[in-house]
Amino acid sequence: MQTITEYLSAEHRHCDDLFAEAEAAAANNDLAAAKAGFAAFNQETEHHFLKEENIMFPAVEELTGGSCMSGPTSVMRMEHGQMRGLMEDIQAALEAKDTSTCAGLLETLLIVMQQHNMKEEQMLYRLADSKLENRDNIVQKMQALP
Repeated sequence: MQTITEYLSAEHRHCDDLFAEAEAAAANNDLAAAKAGFAAFNQETEHHFLKEENIMFPAVEELTGGSCMSGPTSVMRMEHGQMRGLMEDIQAALEAKDTSTCAGLLETLLIVMQQHNMKEEQMLYRLADSKLENRDNIVQKMQALP
């Protein structure tokens, strides 16, 4: 069975690959490919966020005695919200065929994602793997989330 770190870090890499494809298409002014690539990235990223927010974060909150309003998961939830907002803005720029605004927003999102993923992978996921007794069950639940 994969660890939480292995499972969710692999999802980060998958989303990163989708993002790179959408970003390259936008840089080449291929609007159709950028829209399709960004839609795939957006869908996979949202699915990843839901796995964390609905399954992994509550397990960590129970472990640490925290809540979704305090502690490390509250920061991750806030950053998910920031990324969702940027993704909505990128989608709007793509719909408006505004490749210049889209490029700037993509760059901002990339920086936020890189910082966020590093915090999750280096701290939160490792905490979950080292302290949660039911980590295999958590990975199975995340894998089963439709």
